[in-house]
Amino acid sequence: METDRRSNPLFGPNRFKLGVFSANCDGGLTMSLAPERWRAEWDDIAAMTRIADEAGLEFILPVAKWRGYQGKANIYGRSFETLTHGAALGALTKRIAIFCTVHTPLVTPAFAAKAIATVDHVTHGRAGLNIVCGWNQEEFDLHGVTIDQERRYDHGLEWFRVWSRMLQGGPEFDWDGEFFKLRRVHTNPVSVQRPWPAVMSAGFSPKGRDFAAQAADVLFTNMTELDQAPAMLSSLAAHMARHGRRVSVFTMAHVVCRPTRAEAEAFYHYFAEEMADEEGQDYYRRTRGVTVKDAEGREIGRPFETRFTRATGKRFAGAYPGAYPLVGTPDDIAAEMARMSEAGLAGTSVAFLDYLKEIPYFVQEVLPRLERLGLRRPVA
Repeated sequence: METDRRSNPLFGPNRFKLGVFSANCDGGLTMSLAPERWRAEWDDIAAMTRIADEAGLEFILPVAKWRGYQGKANIYGRSFETLTHGAALGALTKRIAIFCTVHTPLVTPAFAAKAIATVDHVTHGRAGLNIVCGWNQEEFDLHGVTIDQERRYDHGLEWFRVWSRMLQGGPEFDWDGEFFKLRRVHTNPVSVQRPWPAVMSAGFSPKGRDFAAQAADVLFTNMTELDQAPAMLSSLAAHMARHGRRVSVFTMAHVVCRPTRAEAEAFYHYFAEEMADEEGQDYYRRTRGVTVKDAEGREIGRPFETRFTRATGKRFAGAYPGAYPLVGTPDDIAAEMARMSEAGLAGTSVAFLDYLKEIPYFVQEVLPRLERLGLRRPVA
């Protein structure tokens, strides 16, 4: 049965939306040597996802990885492939959106259309696509594929246009584009969501933001301090205005929530600073770069800077580049999320050192506070 995209929780009524990020990978969102870090065992992933589903969180967002970040911990060295991961979790859940992350240089639009439509039918309209145009050539060497760093977003946009047209259904069509020469293109079944499932992308560069303005419903961007949000949102608005679209903007956060600030700060300092995987962070710097710029090329963020959070009054080194640290009591976490909403962000992903161990306390203590602040509604 076809439905419009209101069946997808990403478009639901909560003012500030929440999802779980990177739990399909070992280490999660933590470049740390701490022995307590996430191991990405399948049964733990399934159990954590059920908790998030029952709590009313909006989405599960995995990372597509083919090689780890080296270093002593080599986080992301072990990961579950996201399309099969999505189909499996979709069958285990009832309400949460299940995203699949796809590298456009590796997966054809036709394969992705068939796979995402499959997940959309498994979930009865809760599937989503996270489009990644590629950046780390060392990962693609494993596939024998070379990324054109200058044209990767152009290729990704044409990929999206083929993919989305296929899922709209209709008669077969030929495609004679710059990057794709295709004949008798179609897919069956088409997606449950019409005209196609929800789309996310992550873009920190002007090209990445322009891509999101044309293809995505949600753009993920990182920031080191919330004071950067107005400049980032203004830059994105300029891109969106050129294409006559609106895109929701999310960020990503790493949560350490404890009954007292002292407990939370001590634990974060332990795994993110004392036990930091500095070799892995160096690898990320070499392969990704260390600055975030606006549309005019001005630097507006450094992923590895320490971050100041007003809720706790502390600065923290990054557990992962670009992940905003939410460290403190349940009141602190809720207050900081309220600041995110006031800054214009529509939501955030969350990650934990140990997802399964820590998400129950987050659900029990933080979500009711967000409801009292008017950012979320109680789960029906």
